[in-house]
Amino acid sequence: MADEGRRTGPADAAGADPHAAPFLDHRRDLLGAAYRVLGTAQDAEDAVQETWLRWRAVDVATVRDARAYLLGAVTHQALNQIRSRSRRREEYPGPWLPEPVLTGADRTDQDPAHVAEVAAEVSLALLVVLQTLSPLERAAFVLREVFAVPYAEIAQALGRREPAVRQLVRRARVHVAAGEDRHEVDADLSRELTGAFLAAARGEVPLADLVGVLAPDVVLTSDGGGIARAARRPILGADRTMRFVLGLFEKADVRALTWTVREVNGHPALVATGPGGVDSVTWIESDGRRVTGIALQRNPEKLARLER
Repeated sequence: MADEGRRTGPADAAGADPHAAPFLDHRRDLLGAAYRVLGTAQDAEDAVQETWLRWRAVDVATVRDARAYLLGAVTHQALNQIRSRSRRREEYPGPWLPEPVLTGADRTDQDPAHVAEVAAEVSLALLVVLQTLSPLERAAFVLREVFAVPYAEIAQALGRREPAVRQLVRRARVHVAAGEDRHEVDADLSRELTGAFLAAARGEVPLADLVGVLAPDVVLTSDGGGIARAARRPILGADRTMRFVLGLFEKADVRALTWTVREVNGHPALVATGPGGVDSVTWIESDGRRVTGIALQRNPEKLARLER
């Protein structure tokens, strides 16, 4: 007997249900699409679960391309989530940042279709850029540019005409390219810059030494979700950023944290832990030379997965 309250999934019906095999074959892609559109792992998993429940009511024999159909369906579910939470998002206290996920050797769940598997391919910097798009632009871009879904299938999933979908994708490409130019994620440079911040956080080098690696127009963004202490607006410029960081590290509770570098979304990030568990995740964005962005995730609701 299944555990009471446990959500059933395709694996439970794999031996008898003709819907299960195609869903399991493409579940990894579905998670990847939903995570890119929504920016949070739990919401992505919810969208995939809802897609499975609706897929079971579909006559599989009438579906020409199961992958394209399912990708369109999970994106539709993701957009429904965005619409239902639009008021909550508008009232979100301060900047919004995506949910970080441990990847590589640091991940704890080894299910190949788990969100950690797909998060390794999606940098947090890219998720931030994607969130600057409108929901429809984001959905169209992800389906076309990441998963190569035909325009006709995207139009059907989004309830738009094909020319309108092509326009959505064109606009999204321009915005994403501009964002990626500013927030390049080079593995070696990211590791080097993160190491510099780790040394400063541990008190091994003066924090003032970080000034030289900051771009003049660097932006520091912190997300506390109205629960943890964070700046309510992005902090602009190297001087203001350094003043904020210096003030932060003067606080006794911050000095007491333990700082380590772990792989988060495929790239090194600073993870700070204290007596209560994970306190924050900090990642660095660069233009290939200097730090253009510092993102500090402190919302405990978005750090709960790291606790597990």
